Amino acid sequence: MFVLGIDPGLSRCGYGVVEQIRGSGAQRTRNEAVALGVVRTDPAEPQAVRLATHMAELQNLVGEFQPSVVAVERVFFQVNVRTAIGVAQVAGLAMAVAAAAGIEVVEYTPTQVKQAIAGWGGADKDQMKRMVGELLALPGPPEPADAADAAAVALCHLSQAAWQLAAASPRAGSRA
Repeated sequence: MFVLGIDPGLSRCGYGVVEQIRGSGAQRTRNEAVALGVVRTDPAEPQAVRLATHMAELQNLVGEFQPSVVAVERVFFQVNVRTAIGVAQVAGLAMAVAAAAGIEVVEYTPTQVKQAIAGWGGADKDQMKRMVGELLALPGPPEPADAADAAAVALCHLSQAAWQLAAASPRAGSRA
């Protein structure tokens, strides 16, 4: 399963493509980073041009990796309304691009992502980057932070999906 995680932002939009590789027999299921990066736009450009850049890049990512799911970090209230609007617009583009391609879209709050990756909702950026590096067996914490955040969103979805699958599966040996 491929998951495209998105950490939306108008100036910097992080993306992380994570593949879950199911083990067989004694081999454990593992997650592997396929692509991590950031789409950057120039703040001097008109907002419409910046959004068009994000849309084109998101379409390219969806076309290249054909994810099963696009997981987007839900816009959280920010003091700077202008920043929040740009973040929300890019999040909306990510969801629309995925939906237009027939791909499932899910959203997770920053707290949900932190709980799934670090075990508690108050984890800081450094803790999150270290955990993402560990969970993806990378040689170190991923850089830049926006890419690490996007990978964390993808890993959060894989964690949630595993729990949902386990909850839906009938127990072996259970009696009705």
